[in-house]
Amino acid sequence: MVLCDVCGQALPAEAAARRRLSLCRRQPRCPLCLAAAAPGCDELRRHLEKAHPESGPPGSSRPGTPLECPFCGEAAGRELEEHVRERHGHLLGAPGTDTGNGEQLYECPMCGLTCTDIQILEEHVNLHLEEHSFSEGGHITDLELAQQLQTEEDKWQRSEEEKREREEFKKLQRQYGLDNSGGYKQQFLKNMEREVDRGRMQPFEYHKRKADMMESLAFGIDDGKTKTSGVIEALCKYYQNENKDVRHVWLSAGVDHFHSSLGDRGWGCGYRNFQMLLSSLLQNSLYRDCLTDTTLIPSIPKIQSMIEDAWREGFDPHGASHFNNRLHGSKAWIGACEIYSLLTSLRIKCQIIDFHKPTGPMGTHPRLFEWVLHYYSTDNGGGAKVVCTSKPPIYLQHQGCSSQEMQKLLKQNSDGTNLKLLRKFMGSLKEKQYQIVAVDGVLSLEEKAARCRASQVLTSEKIP
Repeated sequence: MVLCDVCGQALPAEAAARRRLSLCRRQPRCPLCLAAAAPGCDELRRHLEKAHPESGPPGSSRPGTPLECPFCGEAAGRELEEHVRERHGHLLGAPGTDTGNGEQLYECPMCGLTCTDIQILEEHVNLHLEEHSFSEGGHITDLELAQQLQTEEDKWQRSEEEKREREEFKKLQRQYGLDNSGGYKQQFLKNMEREVDRGRMQPFEYHKRKADMMESLAFGIDDGKTKTSGVIEALCKYYQNENKDVRHVWLSAGVDHFHSSLGDRGWGCGYRNFQMLLSSLLQNSLYRDCLTDTTLIPSIPKIQSMIEDAWREGFDPHGASHFNNRLHGSKAWIGACEIYSLLTSLRIKCQIIDFHKPTGPMGTHPRLFEWVLHYYSTDNGGGAKVVCTSKPPIYLQHQGCSSQEMQKLLKQNSDGTNLKLLRKFMGSLKEKQYQIVAVDGVLSLEEKAARCRASQVLTSEKIP
């Protein structure tokens, strides 16, 4: 409750707000001794009661002392009450500034904020006064203030950390094709449209390739446009006839090379590696009984569906949950575990060999090279320099070659420069970890079922 400095009566809410505004605009003075009083009606009344107990209520006269308006400083004499009522309007006057259209505006004397409602302004000014009381010490201790500030800082840091985690998660989703941005078909069409816009592809070619792509997807068969055949044969011929510095060469069984296309560029390497491995298995009579339903190389969307089928059989539920049990229609990266599940579901015996850390200087993996050499050299070629083994190629993901580069490999040259695109030396593989999937036979139905159960807690053989 706010009391009038002049008459001592309680002011209504609107007048009280105007009274606060007046006190904020000018520091009032005692009308009897002209001493400056602290802002606020209560402080002025306490001053009068303590310093001038004989003067009576505010507004009464004191001989020889001019009465001064506590709000504007003008001498008011015995007509102080009338002066305050007429000049300052806290009892009868208009509360604010007229904008010309009948709307009253009220300006905060502390921050300049303009309000159109006197009650809102009163609450706003009270906030200023509470803030002033807080800065003066208020009712909060230094310890409480420090705890409050620390709580706010911790809350802000948690919010920022959660924001960063969400952004990083979205980046990983985009990187690994789990952001629902479409799959092979959508990327193929989008990239072809971009080629047309840049003048690199004619519209008629766009429509022809689109029709071929739709037909390929409908039958679930790769169109073969990125396939290169005869790679092993070319290597065998080169090492037999040209190279004089190599003592022994072991080659895998025949295999076709598959490179990425407009539909899977940037994420399809795992699927293309499977196509290469499968192309070799289809040429081997040992595996034909397991692949009666897969006589042609499947397209990438078809491979995604085949992996989903393996998951539905019960293979690798933990890995399946990583992809939300869905690959088809996405650009999700796959690796050794997905290929193991797919091959095992086809009754093809295989294993994962995990080179989980470097085993040589400068982050190299000599154990990996030793394992690969042992894997192929067990097929003894009777001392021949070049041995074409019956073993399928291994599944090992790393930076590969394009179709154009592989075509160069088929062209014979005397210095072997084209082989540099294919050969890998110790310093070529320096990632922190590598996984190999190696095929070695056929599974019975009972063995397949046992591996399905075991894959639910799938572990790979780690090379120490």
